[in-house]
Amino acid sequence: MSPRQVAVVPHTHWDREWYEPYQTFRMSLVDLLDTLLPLLESDPSYARFMLDGQMAVVDDYLEVRPDHEDRLRALAATGRLTMGPWYILMDEFLVSGETIVRNLQAGVARGAAFGGAMDVGYLPDMFGHIAQMPQLLQLAGFEHAVVWRGVPSEITRTAFWWEAPDGSTVRAEYLPVGYGNGASLPDDAKALVRRVADHEREIGEFLIGPMLLMNGSDHLRPQPWLGRLLAEANSLQDDYRFEITSIPEYLAGAPTEGLARWRGELRSGARANMLMGVTSNRVDVKRAAAAAERELERRAEPYAALFLAPEEWPARLLELAWLDVVRNSAHDSICACSVDDVVDAVLHRFAESRQIAEGVARRAQGAFARSLSAPGSVVLNPSARRRSGVVELVVPSDAPPGPEVQVISERFGLPGSMTLDADTVRTVLGMMQGPKIDNDAWVQDVRIEEDETGIDLTVEIGPEERPNVPIAEAKQDIYTRLGARPDVPVRVRLDQPPIRRVAARVAEVEGFGWRTFAPAPLQHPATVALAEAGDPDAPAGALVLRNGLVTVVVDPADGTFSVDGLAGFGRLADGGDLGDSYNYSPPRQDVVVDVPESVTLAAGEPGPVRASASVTARYRWPDHVDGGSQARVGEQTVEVVTTVEVRADERPVRVTTRFVNPSRDHRLRVHLPLPEPAATSEAECAFAVVGRGLTAEGRPDERGLPTFPARRFVRAGGLTMVHEGVSEYELVDIEEPDGVPRARTLAVTLLRSTGMLSRLGMAYRPFPAGPLTAVEGLQLVGRRIESRYAVAVGDVDPWAMADEVLLPLEVVTAPGGGWRGAEGAELSVEGAEVSAVRREAGLLEVRVFNPRPEPTTVRLGARTGWLVDLRGRPTEPFDGAFELRPFGIATARLPGG
Repeated sequence: MSPRQVAVVPHTHWDREWYEPYQTFRMSLVDLLDTLLPLLESDPSYARFMLDGQMAVVDDYLEVRPDHEDRLRALAATGRLTMGPWYILMDEFLVSGETIVRNLQAGVARGAAFGGAMDVGYLPDMFGHIAQMPQLLQLAGFEHAVVWRGVPSEITRTAFWWEAPDGSTVRAEYLPVGYGNGASLPDDAKALVRRVADHEREIGEFLIGPMLLMNGSDHLRPQPWLGRLLAEANSLQDDYRFEITSIPEYLAGAPTEGLARWRGELRSGARANMLMGVTSNRVDVKRAAAAAERELERRAEPYAALFLAPEEWPARLLELAWLDVVRNSAHDSICACSVDDVVDAVLHRFAESRQIAEGVARRAQGAFARSLSAPGSVVLNPSARRRSGVVELVVPSDAPPGPEVQVISERFGLPGSMTLDADTVRTVLGMMQGPKIDNDAWVQDVRIEEDETGIDLTVEIGPEERPNVPIAEAKQDIYTRLGARPDVPVRVRLDQPPIRRVAARVAEVEGFGWRTFAPAPLQHPATVALAEAGDPDAPAGALVLRNGLVTVVVDPADGTFSVDGLAGFGRLADGGDLGDSYNYSPPRQDVVVDVPESVTLAAGEPGPVRASASVTARYRWPDHVDGGSQARVGEQTVEVVTTVEVRADERPVRVTTRFVNPSRDHRLRVHLPLPEPAATSEAECAFAVVGRGLTAEGRPDERGLPTFPARRFVRAGGLTMVHEGVSEYELVDIEEPDGVPRARTLAVTLLRSTGMLSRLGMAYRPFPAGPLTAVEGLQLVGRRIESRYAVAVGDVDPWAMADEVLLPLEVVTAPGGGWRGAEGAELSVEGAEVSAVRREAGLLEVRVFNPRPEPTTVRLGARTGWLVDLRGRPTEPFDGAFELRPFGIATARLPGG
């Protein structure tokens, strides 16, 4: 019998930040590479090393050792050092599909500077894998993936065909016991052979060919005597043939015949921990991620691509913003299973990325406003779909508002004039740093006149920003005049006409288009009122919101609300959680608080455009879980304020829940009743909608909880919920009247407070998943928690509803004098969802995907161009339209502006 081949891949798994902050880990990284480079250069027997499939390792090292770049490049060019293809090893479920694409593109591009990135989708430690990953890898030209977590029990060999919803398939190399099965090998050939024999007995039933031995693990340094050790082992026995190799070299000859096939996402805990609780810890991080991604993907890039000249594309700014988002996508970063210093850094990076994106969007909107021929307010649609909606803006209050307009606030002008001395004028002008006074008032002009009696300073104030207001010049002028006449009085006149802030519904605006603001007639105005006496559908004291499309009744007894007669929406259930950053786990003596002590209702906005009701519910939550008895003990009073809103001519009911978290060791979920019992749910994931059942595969080491992530929306039993940020959900209240389990309620986690990075002896996961480190920030005590979501009953398009709720129409003010007309569209995309609109290589690039099981025709108006893969390589031309397969993803490049 021929010996079994043992492919030994030396590597390290490098968490950029985790139980130590980034800079602390980077010092260790520098030490590792300072040891590795001379080893590779001096010892030919130490033939290969893999830098964990992520280029961030290289950049982080070179920032400290920039003079070593040529050494790295030389080793990579000869195949001794394997890099990429990712920029960072990300979590796949907690970031957008576009973030995953940019991560891969950044890694491939950076790897090209070192001779090329590894052409393998290396995914060694992600907490499960998205359904569309095989398609993304295929679109980048990859044929192979390497995975560990999430593989179901149905897969019983070390390789399988992994198929995306569109049919794209890659060969997946399965690491049944993880990426460290060859870590810390003994420096003795006989001991090595015994260890490998033991390992063969452990995984022998999985093996279909050579054994892959991954010689490395978390932050481990290379074993410098490895080449000598393997040579000695080969010389003393004939059962195994050891060879140092790379992942691509190993996969080049890997078996492909007779492999099982798996279609869709990988989220099983059959053999490795899924750690599904990372979805619901540190909810502030998930919302910050969603805000940054939305600003980049849906506002900054489309606006800049469509409304700035090609040569004005802010490439470097956007590159920096994306770099922060991609770095934050590292699984220990976005999952927040890290110490507080790390989470603070993650939030800071998201904030900076969002700030860049907001600034780019604002500048592009300004360029668009200046391009309009007529002055006035113009509604801008940042999405690809034609739609109407509600906008807010400031208008003059020189005439009574019409019936289709809702007044939010009014300002009756500022005092006409005042006389100030020179010192006061200097102080006031010193505080004037720009034209913005507040959201409703801008300095529009500054005029200065002077005579023998004093200086007259007139500040004209209006409701919109105007370009090139000479504030700095005026300040310098005043300072100069005061220097010449220090005792002169200054007469300041503030010229501001009365204004009002209003809400109005506008008629449909083309996708990526605009139209002059004009209030649209309201077909179904929104109202809020106390329930009428004797109303059989509303108890006494209830508040009723209506718009002709949906009726909401807010119950004064418990603060929940009904939607079209279906009661129980908004019920808050607070239970104990003695888990950690990775997993929810209830205490032995749990207490669930789901009834408030008191409820106060108040009408909010009255309509006709928006009508709302406020629910102030007072609860007594336990303070914490006692570690000894595992009982919830103590008491904290918390006031939870929930606002329920309906809008004219819209079916979704918008909800915002706010409170300051007073307690520790608990999980708060909102319960939403299903119109019909459901055995399955559908949730948005990267480039897809994923169907899931009522159970999840697990094992004694980690209970399989059917708590799942949803990116922006989840649907079940005739209910659609759109939410802000990736959220954890579960179908609960399961009944089996006909022997088939079905759920009656959708539970969505609003907060999960724990105090440990990892914990020992949990009910649902007895062994640690990381260091047993106390992390105070995970409790979120004293933090303001705000959750925004919307619900709709019946058949609605969840993609359209997500845009309607999370990506509102916007208003810009045009000064006039440009070339664009009162209505138009800069880009037309029909037939698919749009993931990205940006400029690449000077061309307009549009990425689309088809989330439906039927093929579609993607129409781009009269535009022609080329379809390209994720590396930008042309695949086929198109003229105005192209066909897109079910669940397919495509990227089109369009010449011209």
